[in-house]
Amino acid sequence: MADNLNSIDEKIIGLLKSDSRKSFVEIANSIGMSESAVRRRVKNLQDTGVIRKFTIDMGPSNKTSAITLISVSSVADTSKVSDQLLKLKGVEIVYEITGQYDIATIIVAPTILEINSYIDEIRKIDGVSDTNTVIILRTLGSLN
Repeated sequence: MADNLNSIDEKIIGLLKSDSRKSFVEIANSIGMSESAVRRRVKNLQDTGVIRKFTIDMGPSNKTSAITLISVSSVADTSKVSDQLLKLKGVEIVYEITGQYDIATIIVAPTILEINSYIDEIRKIDGVSDTNTVIILRTLGSLN
């Protein structure tokens, strides 16, 4: 979390992480604040980019995931390639990384065939010079 967060903001974020559907009234009651104060703080956290989105995490299901490592051409802007990747269907996460590859993405789709089609779309992005994809067989632990 950002260094400028205070303990109240951290409590709000913790409650939203555990249940992003929790109402402002429920959060306010949990931390001893007014609903309007919680609403303002959440809006501020959104405006400053600390909270980017509220989402649904369905857990393991009928989906296939892959990690695609991407090399970016030396004349291309890596951040522009990353921005284009985020717009593609199936691309859940984009990491700009160090090492042999410049970008790593997490791709999720119902089938390997669909993952393959998403990788084809990645290869069409201007500046992408090479890809290397591995299918995720099993996930242990969590990033949360």
